[in-house]
Amino acid sequence: MRMSQLFSTTLREVSADAEVASHQLLLRAGYIRQLASGIFSYLPLAQRALKKVEDIIREEMDAIGGQEITMPVVHPAEIWQRTGRYYAIGSEMSRFKDKNERDMVLAMTHEEVVADLVSREIKSYRQLPQLVYQLQTKWRDDPRPRSGLIRVREFTMKDSYSLDADWEGLEKQYRAHYQAYFNIFHRCGIGAIAVASDTGMMGGKVAHEYMYLTPIGEDTLLLCDGCGYSANRQIATFQREGADREDLLEKEEVETPNMQTIEELAAFLDIPTSRTSKAVFMMATTGEGEAQQDRFVLAVIRGDMEVNETKLANAVGAREMWPASAEEIAAVGAVPGYGSPLGVEGALVVVDPSVADAANLAAGANRAGFHTRNVNCGRDYTPDITTDIAAAGEGDGCPRCGKPMRTSRGVEVGNIFQLGTKYTDALGGEFLDADGKTQPVIMGSYGIGVGRLLACVAEESHDEHGLIWPISIAPYQVLITLLAKGEGEAQTTAEAMYHQLREQGLDVLLDDRRENPGVKFNDADLIGIPVRLTVGDRGLKKGVVEFKLRRDSERSEVPVDEAVERAIGAVRQLEGELSDRIVEVPYSE
Repeated sequence: MRMSQLFSTTLREVSADAEVASHQLLLRAGYIRQLASGIFSYLPLAQRALKKVEDIIREEMDAIGGQEITMPVVHPAEIWQRTGRYYAIGSEMSRFKDKNERDMVLAMTHEEVVADLVSREIKSYRQLPQLVYQLQTKWRDDPRPRSGLIRVREFTMKDSYSLDADWEGLEKQYRAHYQAYFNIFHRCGIGAIAVASDTGMMGGKVAHEYMYLTPIGEDTLLLCDGCGYSANRQIATFQREGADREDLLEKEEVETPNMQTIEELAAFLDIPTSRTSKAVFMMATTGEGEAQQDRFVLAVIRGDMEVNETKLANAVGAREMWPASAEEIAAVGAVPGYGSPLGVEGALVVVDPSVADAANLAAGANRAGFHTRNVNCGRDYTPDITTDIAAAGEGDGCPRCGKPMRTSRGVEVGNIFQLGTKYTDALGGEFLDADGKTQPVIMGSYGIGVGRLLACVAEESHDEHGLIWPISIAPYQVLITLLAKGEGEAQTTAEAMYHQLREQGLDVLLDDRRENPGVKFNDADLIGIPVRLTVGDRGLKKGVVEFKLRRDSERSEVPVDEAVERAIGAVRQLEGELSDRIVEVPYSE
């Protein structure tokens, strides 16, 4: 490809909305353009890089027995209604009616469609196991798209689905994906870790997320260097200290003017924050169909801890959850800043064991300017649910070995789920086993966001000058920069190298533009092609061209007749370095 014909231009500046490095660089280098919030066009350079990512994914999926299919982007709502997810998913799902007034949805994922296909195609245990996958468009109407391709509304996902006759078969395919995903990420040039995660809207009993560790990540991870425990904070647990046994004391209301925070209260009462409890007021949509309702949820946790909203939502079976308004709080008899379960009516009270197992805690009196000493769960109020709703944090004891855990930020680049029979039960995905009995097909689901993966590679591989692509997914492997004032030996030499490299099967970009050297070198660094040859009149007078790897600051001169082989050798060396990164990764529950 010749840069003079390339359908994109580089930019010197981008919008202030582009806050993370990958977003800025992909815009400046002419890879992407934004059409609307969370909706992007992929220009030729990005499309070539994405295709290479997809080819790596296909190779790894095929290697574990995958068969590629394509499923529709538009689904009849009826299949989502049968699994219940039509009602369980909120506004992120885009619903509409077709011209015949039938309810339809845009695909967020394809479990329902796969289960419907299973009901039509799979009849006997002899047809199992199976693994199908696709690279297809998804739409999730995220209310807060940001960070360029890392959080978007329209995206391409590789989603694969394992189909098995028994749980042992699911476990085998799940572990095959577990390793295949590491292979994909390593081949694309980034490191990732697998952490236990919440099953969320997918359902099922086991799930892992693959996290690219970066300060810009939205997810908080809890990691133990002692035993290797790793989990998303959404589900992470930790070892708790046992509560001291003590006699229950009589409640005592205390005037606490303007003491609306736990820290202020503890200082005023001269007690540690661990001797207080705090209330969190939420509204949650629970139930399905006609049983769906909005409920007031009052979560109670020890004052020195934080409520984990994912755990809380799972505890109450919430479809959606949001902070309660002042009016909603007042309606149940609670007072913001001075709230507790005392005297509250009509609330679903969820209590963490840190409160349920403790005695004589200070809590709000549900009266402005007052708190109550010696409040005891079970005596002074009765919880509807007692369960772990605490967020794990830095320094908390590992649930496995007890050593202090550390936190890290990460971006989810892939996920895998053991779904079980949730979808096949709902949609009739059954088969006859060896004894002639009807059994539901057991499913697994596995996803990788292709654009997000590309953005994470850009986030990982760049410097102050621009992108530095791994050789495996670079849009072009070699860039030839032509420095010449007109037609002549330099242009002839550059053209000859361009054709020779292409004949050897390499992807080559020739910068034949009539621009000054500074512009060309700046664009070369910005675009991030791994290997660069610079052909100019001055060098040719000495019989050399300049050779440079994008990742290195050093340049070297090579004889003209050795330049092509030098470039080919560099490409092969970079490919070998990536291959060396593919290693067996022990499975971690």
